Amino acid sequence: MEEFVFPGETVDDLQNGYKIIQKNNSFRYGVDAVLLAEFADIKQGSSVIDLGTGTGVISILIYARRKIADITALEIQKDIADMAERSVRLNGLEKSIKVLCMDLRDSPELLGRARYDCIVTNPPYMKKGCGINNPSETKAISRFEIMCSLEEVLMTSKALLKPGGKFFMVHRTDRLADIIYEMRNNGIEPKRIRFVHPSAGKRPNLLLIEGARGGNKELKFMDPLYIYSKAGEYTEEIQRIYGRIK
Repeated sequence: MEEFVFPGETVDDLQNGYKIIQKNNSFRYGVDAVLLAEFADIKQGSSVIDLGTGTGVISILIYARRKIADITALEIQKDIADMAERSVRLNGLEKSIKVLCMDLRDSPELLGRARYDCIVTNPPYMKKGCGINNPSETKAISRFEIMCSLEEVLMTSKALLKPGGKFFMVHRTDRLADIIYEMRNNGIEPKRIRFVHPSAGKRPNLLLIEGARGGNKELKFMDPLYIYSKAGEYTEEIQRIYGRIK
C-alpha cells in the first residue's frame, strides 16, 4: 500500500470493500458524493463519465454499487487526478475506471460527442465571487466556479450524452432556478428530483437531480431525504446508503 500513498495523505475505508486516498489539507469527500452515487440509476453495460471527479470517490462508489465496467473520470487538477488514479489502482479497478487529467470543457472534442450513456457530476456549488474564497487553491476550485461554471457543465453534458442519455447531479438548493434553466437550455430535461434536508423540520440544503437528453417534459418529486434524526444520529436511510445496515 505504501507505493500508492504519499506523505500528507490518508487511506480511508469506504465501508464497501473499497478504499479512497485523500489529502489531509485538501477537499475531502462528503455525504453529497455518497448520496449521488446511490441516486444515480445506472444500468449494467452503460458508459459513464464523471465530470470533476476530484478524489475519484463517486466513480469508485458507483462501481462498488453497480459494477459498471466503463467509467471515465475527469479531473482538471493534476495532483488530484494523480491521487484519484492511485485510488483506482489501489482498489484494482484499472480495467473499469479510467482517470483523465483534463478540462471537462475540452472533453467533447477529445473524447467524442454523443459518446456516453450517463453523466454523474458533483460540480462546484458556489458562483465565483460569492462568499469567502477558501485560502487553499484546491479547495477553492472544488467549491467555487473558478475552472468551470454550471452553464459549462451543462453545455459539456449535452455534447457528451447520447440522445436519451441520463444526467445525474448533486447541487445546492439555492441554485435550483439556475439548474433547471441551464438543463432545459441545453436540451437536458429534468426528470427526477430529491431534496436533502439536514433533519426533519429543517429546510433542504442539497438536491439530487436526474435529467435526460431530449426527454419529455415530466418532472417527478421524490420523497425528501433526511440526514440526521432528532437524536442527532444518521437516519436509518442514510445508514443503509452507507452500507452500515441492510
